[in-house]
Order: sequence, then structure tokens, then C-alpha cells
Amino acid sequence: MIGMKSIVMAAGLAMIGTGAVQAAPQAAPVVTVTKPEVAAAPVAAPAAPAVTAATDPMLAVDGAPAMAIDPTIGQPVPGHISLQPQVTKTGRQAAWFHNALLMPVITVISLFVLALLGLVIVRFRRAKNPVASRTSHNTILEVAWTGIPVLILLGLALPSIGLLQAQYKPAPKNAVVLKAIGNQWYWSYEYPGNGGFSITSNMLKEANEVGKGERARTAIDGPRLLATDARVVLPVGVPVRLITTSNDVIHSWEIPAFWIKLDAIPGRLNETSFTIEKEGVYFGVCSELCGARHGYMPITVQAVSPAVFAQWVKAKGGTMPGNGAAAAPVAATPAAVATGEPTAVGNAAAEALPAEAPVAGASPANASAGN
Repeated sequence: MIGMKSIVMAAGLAMIGTGAVQAAPQAAPVVTVTKPEVAAAPVAAPAAPAVTAATDPMLAVDGAPAMAIDPTIGQPVPGHISLQPQVTKTGRQAAWFHNALLMPVITVISLFVLALLGLVIVRFRRAKNPVASRTSHNTILEVAWTGIPVLILLGLALPSIGLLQAQYKPAPKNAVVLKAIGNQWYWSYEYPGNGGFSITSNMLKEANEVGKGERARTAIDGPRLLATDARVVLPVGVPVRLITTSNDVIHSWEIPAFWIKLDAIPGRLNETSFTIEKEGVYFGVCSELCGARHGYMPITVQAVSPAVFAQWVKAKGGTMPGNGAAAAPVAATPAAVATGEPTAVGNAAAEALPAEAPVAGASPANASAGN
């Protein structure tokens, strides 16, 4: 019996040992299979569209072409005490009028008046003149202090009238029409000459202010209180006809770098025209007190080349005047954004998209027509 028990015990131990040996190799594949699945992070696949969105000008976050922001132009600069650099002909004329005429005249007049006050304080004080003069008037002095200011005002009136005329010069027939509509408290825009499509622009909140599903402002979007979730896109070198109105109260559409400030009044259409001379991103605000959130309805304008503008219009579902107005797709790789030069990769990617997907840019047919 003892021998039989020994045999059974030995067999059991052998079976347990065999099972343990088999269990070890079974556990190894589990670890081997699990690690590749965790390490194989197919995150690289979703990252491709993100890269495409950053390099394709028609797939930027706010729907506008990707463009780096110059912090020294088109926005307030810390420590800067003069006008913003002007990028329109009217703006440059106004800046010259301000810097070359108004400021020197104001400075000279202020110093002259200050000198006269000092002279009166010293020469005509009571201790110096115990008996006051009884002179009632002086003909030469009366003529001088009347005629000289009149001549100064006439000298300033001539360039001032020319500047005023330039600000309200009618736009030519080939102008791009932008209709800005003020609302409490955001701006909406229409492009009547490009198919009538519209966009709505709201201020981007800070990271600690956004709610669920909202996008927070980043440095790429622009400065605090000036960045918007949708930018107005306009071409450079092409006249722009700006029309303003409002749906509720009086607002005012202002871009300092364009020398534009035009009231938006309910039930009325105001208009002006301008031509942007330099590509870039320009910021402005509503400059008419319009309610509690008046300070939170900024304006962001992105000036691009006419070719990119035509591409953006197509991406928005709009049309360009004439069948041959569409331009070939323009790439916007990081290098292209910095240098402004198109690349073959971006063109090829845009041409590969079907015509039914306007979000990605102009169709090959339209691109060839533009060429």
C-alpha cells in the first residue's frame, strides 16, 4: 500500500509540474501580444489629418488660410505711442497728415502759448505793474491773432478735405463686396458678390473661461480679446467695398491698420472702400458703445493673395465673378507660410480632392480655368 501511495503521489507531482511548465509559456504570449497593442498606438494615423489641417490653407481651425501673425503690425504694440503701421493708401495718407502736419503744428502752437503764458506771468504780475495798463486794443495784434490762425486752418483744411474724399471714394466695379452686420455682441459677414455666403465671428475665450465643447484662444489665433473663431478673408491689391449695418443697436466696424471706422446703424447701409496692400492678420474692435459686452466683439481680418482668396471662396461654397476667376490651389506648408511660396506637395494634395468637397479647396477644373 505504501508503494502504491508513493506511485500515485509521484504521478500527481509530475502532472502538477507538467501543468506549471505549460502555464508559463501560455502567459508569455499574453504579455507579448499585449505590449505591441499598447505600444502600437495608432495615434499616428489621426495625426495625419491634423498635419493636413495645419498645412492646407483651406483646413485651418477657423476656416481661414493658415498664416503666421506678425505681432508688430495690425494690433496694439506695448510701448508704441503712435498710429499703427498703415497698409492702405488712405491709411498712409492719413498717417502722413497726422505725423508731418498735425503733430508739428500742434507742438509749435502749444509751445508758443506756453511761452506767452510765461511772459504774462513774469512781466505783467502785480509787483511788476502796480498800475494796470488801460490799453483797450491794438490793431496790429488784433489782425495778427485773427489772421494767423485762419491761415493755419486753411493750410490744414486742404489736405484734410483730400483725405476725407479718399475715405469715401466710391469703389470700382471689380471691388470685392463685404457686408458687415453688427449684433449684440458679435459680427456676421456676407459676401454678396461671391455667391452670398456668410460667416459668423465670435470672440475666442480664454482657457479658464470656455465651456464644454468650446475652443479656447491660443497664441496662433491672436491677442487676448482680439482673436475670433472665424476670420474675415480679403484679397490684397483688390479694392474692397465695405457695407455696414446692424440688427439691433448702433455698432462701429473699425480696423486701425486700414484707417477704417464705419458706423453700423440699424435700418441703414453705410459704405466705404479701401485696398489692402500687405498680406497679414489685422485686428480691430467695435468702437461704438453698444451694450454690456461692447468690449467683447472684436474683428479679425486676414489679407491673402487673390489666388488664395479665390480658393477660400470656393471652400466656403461661394463663387468668383467670371468662370476663370478661380486660381490654382496654393500650398501652405510651414515653410510656405513663412516664405509665402507655394509647394508642389500642397498643390498635389488639393488637386487630388474631388470637386464635391469644396472644404478642401478649389476643384482641378476650376484651378485649370484660373490658370
